[in-house]
Amino acid sequence: MSEISPQEREILDWLAAQRAPMEALLADLVNTDSGSYNKAGVDRAGDVICRFLDAHGIACDVIPNDKSGNAIRATVGVGERTVLLMGHRDTVYPDGEAAQRPYRSDGARGYGPGVADMKAGLVMNCFVAAALKQFGAPAPLVVLVTADEEIGSPSSRALIEREAKRARLVLNAEPGRPENAVVTGRKAGIFIRFEVAGKAAHAGANFEQGVSAIAEMAHKIVALHALTDLKKGVTVNVGVVSGGQTVNTVAPFAKGEMDLRYIDPADREATLAKVEAIMARSTVPGTSATFNIYAEFLPLVQTAGSKRLFELYADCGHALGQSVAGIFTGGCSDAGFSAGAGAPTLCAVGPVGSRTHSPDEYVELSSLVPRAQALALTILRSGAQFA
Repeated sequence: MSEISPQEREILDWLAAQRAPMEALLADLVNTDSGSYNKAGVDRAGDVICRFLDAHGIACDVIPNDKSGNAIRATVGVGERTVLLMGHRDTVYPDGEAAQRPYRSDGARGYGPGVADMKAGLVMNCFVAAALKQFGAPAPLVVLVTADEEIGSPSSRALIEREAKRARLVLNAEPGRPENAVVTGRKAGIFIRFEVAGKAAHAGANFEQGVSAIAEMAHKIVALHALTDLKKGVTVNVGVVSGGQTVNTVAPFAKGEMDLRYIDPADREATLAKVEAIMARSTVPGTSATFNIYAEFLPLVQTAGSKRLFELYADCGHALGQSVAGIFTGGCSDAGFSAGAGAPTLCAVGPVGSRTHSPDEYVELSSLVPRAQALALTILRSGAQFA
């Protein structure tokens, strides 16, 4: 790896001085409720980002959406073969969470809803874009900020795939992992809703006339969970169930939601065929069931190009005195969509954080600047390998 050039040093030194402004922008974003189904809140978080980008002279296009939050596409430089920085601003938290748990810092860690997943990553992307705007980007840069990743990116997938097809490489700012790790592989995920129909009857006077949808649901849950094959990386989890009418009524309906994860694309169709068979089979006579896929993530499979991207990122980290590991995780992200579109993709390059989707979610504040520097240097040095 070559020595740090004067242009690289200029950008790295500018980023090194941005710790306080980074944390200020992070606090603004965390203190803005942006649950996936809160379009107004997601758009307010987008306004925070657009104001920052506008203040740094970065062109910012808002792509409207009637149901989900609007997407944001910011550009630095012009050209066809872009470097794509991705991130989502929606969170899993309900409205009012930001007021109950506003951003706070103990000096070492920052806390608050969405602080790691992934508002710190958005802050990093914004500041890297600002640095490259000010000092010169070696290639056209696109910063894509989406609005619904936490629910499977129903409005964002097509946009991500379209941008990825134009990209030389893609860096997704999901939270970095402990010990400065990034993610080189992820499972795919399918979210499925299913419903069971039975027949209502008085649970005391006419019990035998009823057909319990809840009883059938119980059989189906056991059968669905039995599809888990840990050796192959296939897991099935029924995470939400509800049903019934009253305690003294044989349940005429029940419904649930399940999460299916896999690694090998061949396991997708095989496992879905088994799910279909379970839904078609009735253990409790007189019941019936339907199911539908309502969200789906593709796997992030490391290709030769993605491996070269990881090696470049790790080399850039090494040049900055950092040690970088690549790991596989069972979690899903939008990186699967960009990888599926054929773009070399690296995920979890954002600041290091943990305990996401919980009240204890945090980001390591000391990682804000180093991860931004590693990202910037990777972009600066990507031209030779990713023309």
